[in-house]
Amino acid sequence: MNKARAIKIDGESVYIFNSAIYIYESTEGFSLQLDIIVSEVVVKKYKNLDNLIVEIELENGRLLNLIMHVNSLSGGLPQLNLYVELEDIQEYGDFHIVHENEACFPNIEDGITLEEIRKVEMPDEEVKIKLKLPIDQAEWLMKQKKAALNQFFKDFIYDYWEKQKLK
Repeated sequence: MNKARAIKIDGESVYIFNSAIYIYESTEGFSLQLDIIVSEVVVKKYKNLDNLIVEIELENGRLLNLIMHVNSLSGGLPQLNLYVELEDIQEYGDFHIVHENEACFPNIEDGITLEEIRKVEMPDEEVKIKLKLPIDQAEWLMKQKKAALNQFFKDFIYDYWEKQKLK
């Protein structure tokens, strides 16, 4: 099974944790499929786009420049499936072919954890909290800038987690 060494999407390098590139054969024809484990940030950025300009450097050094479509795969780890329909598969003769009747897709999640992915790129999530506080604390919070409050709560939560571990 071929793997990608490096990938650029729309000219931007993307950190990949694992990949598989192969030919998918169905009754409708052939497509080149690239399955990649990436960060949640990358999935969020590209999952709703239709077409991407993708530069793939394979482990053997071969370069592919393609316009590919995107499928965001749910479940498990954050991953994207990029594909392009092929008219002629001869130039991809060294690629593994997966037939639609076979359920033999490469398992690219094996040996990777979400924690490892988040060490490379931690996504931020907007959270809204309703609190009942003494008026002086509420007034103090309202006077703070958003960036300062974000850092305050991040630090507080990480400190709190550490204290909980020590108990």
